[in-house]
Amino acid sequence: MTDTAEHDDQVTDEDRGARLRERRLAAHRAARRVFARFGFHRTLRERLAVLAEAEGVHDLDELSDVYGDGVVEVLETKVAGLLGTEAAVFFPTGTMAQQVALRCWAGRTGNPAVALHALSHPEVHERNAFSEVAGLRPVRLTGEPRLPTAAEVRDFGEPFGALMLELPLRDAGFVLPTWEELTEVVEAARERDAVVHFDGARLWESTVHFGRPLEEIAGLADSVYVSFYKSLEAFGGAALAGPKELVEEARAWRHRYGGMVFQQFPTALSALVGLERQLPRLPEYVAHARVVAAALREGFAAAGVPWARVHPEVPHTHDFQVWLPYEPEVLAEVAVRTAEETGVVLFGGAWDRGGPGLALTEVHVRADGLEWTAEDVKAAVAEFTARLPEQVR
Repeated sequence: MTDTAEHDDQVTDEDRGARLRERRLAAHRAARRVFARFGFHRTLRERLAVLAEAEGVHDLDELSDVYGDGVVEVLETKVAGLLGTEAAVFFPTGTMAQQVALRCWAGRTGNPAVALHALSHPEVHERNAFSEVAGLRPVRLTGEPRLPTAAEVRDFGEPFGALMLELPLRDAGFVLPTWEELTEVVEAARERDAVVHFDGARLWESTVHFGRPLEEIAGLADSVYVSFYKSLEAFGGAALAGPKELVEEARAWRHRYGGMVFQQFPTALSALVGLERQLPRLPEYVAHARVVAAALREGFAAAGVPWARVHPEVPHTHDFQVWLPYEPEVLAEVAVRTAEETGVVLFGGAWDRGGPGLALTEVHVRADGLEWTAEDVKAAVAEFTARLPEQVR
């Protein structure tokens, strides 16, 4: 065995994954064409430049915030106005915001059970925080890749104090129900005397699919959480919006959870910039995501890929999934190599296993994606599929 071969044998899967991530980020930063350039891919200097964009969005000559006053209060008022709620409170993370909201509701209903989807964020990405930290008891309504139905809510076999709906449901493909389905689900929860909380991390971009303004959508729920960084490109942060009494109690719990941060002006300013600059553009991104999705389907069909899926077929938001019949490791390497060789990033995210011989990735369309025509997408698909292993294709 050569020294090189021996060294290769000692490289772990974690090492290979780290190297691939480094290559993917480098290729993305160097690319001439991408669907989205996210803030967290930028340098510190580039991120700091966002604060300069706040000139004209907020008075930069006022004193900076201390423990949630000043610019943070301005942001809270702005969010409450957009969502049509009595009040809103800033949180450093959405995980904290939702734990606080639902434990407050549990105190009011006397029932710590929270009905939710098996693919919802607290169940998949928060290390059982609801039960381990907040004293809540999650109960799963369904694991199907769609939102729960009114029948599933109405006929669930045990009582629950709150229904949490993630809109859109990210791990199911950024899917949303129809407006009629959503109103029926909310009504079913009300029939059971349960409160309704929206995990609206990405609620901002749901208006196109529902055909309703934000305040009408948020108005269905008793409380709503929204994120500032997922679509608005802020540095981080979240808000919990709802009745004034709930919001005031949430402030007390935010303090207890360690979320009363001394100064938050960089995040708050970046959120105000996002609300001013990004929020009005989201419908445009959603519309173009549907052009991209259709071109991807046509491109893979023309390339002769034996099985390929865009999910949802017509995206509900500006994010969606692509499924292909290959191992994730194969697709991850081909995606990076294609980006390195062509300067065009078709798939800039990680690939996850979706089943035996299947892998999926997420496609995110933002401002840079608007520059792609359908023909550009099909050409990029041809470049990508040409690099797939012949014996697999």
